[in-house]
Amino acid sequence: MNKPLPLCPVEVTLMLISDRWKVLILRDLLTGTKRFSELKKSIGSISQKVLTSNLRAMEQDGLVSRKVYAQVPPRVEYSLTATGASLQPILLAMQQWGLEYQKQYGGKI
Repeated sequence: MNKPLPLCPVEVTLMLISDRWKVLILRDLLTGTKRFSELKKSIGSISQKVLTSNLRAMEQDGLVSRKVYAQVPPRVEYSLTATGASLQPILLAMQQWGLEYQKQYGGKI
């Protein structure tokens, strides 16, 4: 990350995970290392280009680690760094809040 961080800590967190896809990538990697195709399948409606872009940004931000295996065809695995894994309490709180919201509003917005 080469740009200066915002002064507000909440803004820093939002800057790193505010994208819809990034949160879903984090959710999937919390359970362990995944290959690109596993992430794409789990997330579903994300394009290959967008997934690649988000993974690269998250790697640059220090949230995701990428490991390439020298074999044919190439195998690439993604996992959370310690910094990425430290977001688990935030994601669990988001999950709990979402469950409560679903209960309150019956799945309708």
